[in-house]
Amino acid sequence: MLNKMIADLLPYMPKKLIWQFSKRYIAGEGMEDGLEVSRKLNEQNIEVTIDLLGEFITSLDQAEENKKQYLDIIERFTSENIQGNFSLKPTMFGLLIDEEECYRHLREIVAKAAEKNNFVRIDMEDSQCVDIELELFKKLKKEFSGHVGLVIQAYLRRTLDDLLDFSNFPSNGHPLNFRLCKGIYVEPKQIAYKDYQEVRNHYLEDLELMFKNKMYAGIATHDKFLVEEAMKLIEKHQVPKSMYEFQMLYGVTPELRNSIVAAGHKMRVYVPFGKQWFNYSTRRLKENPEIASHIIKALFLKG
Repeated sequence: MLNKMIADLLPYMPKKLIWQFSKRYIAGEGMEDGLEVSRKLNEQNIEVTIDLLGEFITSLDQAEENKKQYLDIIERFTSENIQGNFSLKPTMFGLLIDEEECYRHLREIVAKAAEKNNFVRIDMEDSQCVDIELELFKKLKKEFSGHVGLVIQAYLRRTLDDLLDFSNFPSNGHPLNFRLCKGIYVEPKQIAYKDYQEVRNHYLEDLELMFKNKMYAGIATHDKFLVEEAMKLIEKHQVPKSMYEFQMLYGVTPELRNSIVAAGHKMRVYVPFGKQWFNYSTRRLKENPEIASHIIKALFLKG
């Protein structure tokens, strides 16, 4: 309860204070920061997915600017031979302002990645965006096949049905590629599971369906229980290493991450950077209030 109170209060405190928490989970404000972190992870045999921070813009001018930044990011990271790909949030490109304009921006970004023989992951956002983002993905998948993927959220009650619908979707020579996460947005119980173990159970149900239908699985979790159960499913269904990877956020559960890598599984780390780091950081706090106590200790106890 105390941690939750602290987490709720921290977003209203000075940014310098929040940065004490954020610097562990965000590469920095600029592209050079993202490159430096990515190189270090690559040296540890870990691939990355690069994310420019920002979401829910208010003007199409911002969408245009975000697109230009992503095109520059793809050009720079691929020219530097970074082992990784790219993630983006459609609301950064005007999804809730003008769907067609958003699609045009996303198409240009995915085309750029395809030109570089790379890949773009479309992040899934809150429930008002889900249907639109599913359709965006389907449209881009038909044109760019192996160069685009999607995030799906296990806590949504609809997710298993969405996956079943996708089981008949044409792959065009490349498997459907989904990052499976628990889900972070606050949604009503009518559309989202609320119980902790219930969400875990549906995560594993979704993952097994993906394996059965030969979908590429990005197993995105920091939950040791889910990691262990996912490994059992991999063994049960004899899933080749070319059809799955584990994924984690930068700075979160590094010990578990390193143990997965040491066991010979592919690992990808989500590396966020950008000037819009504050909202991302405060959302992380709300998702994981126990972190708040570590921040307070760090402020008053050296080391």
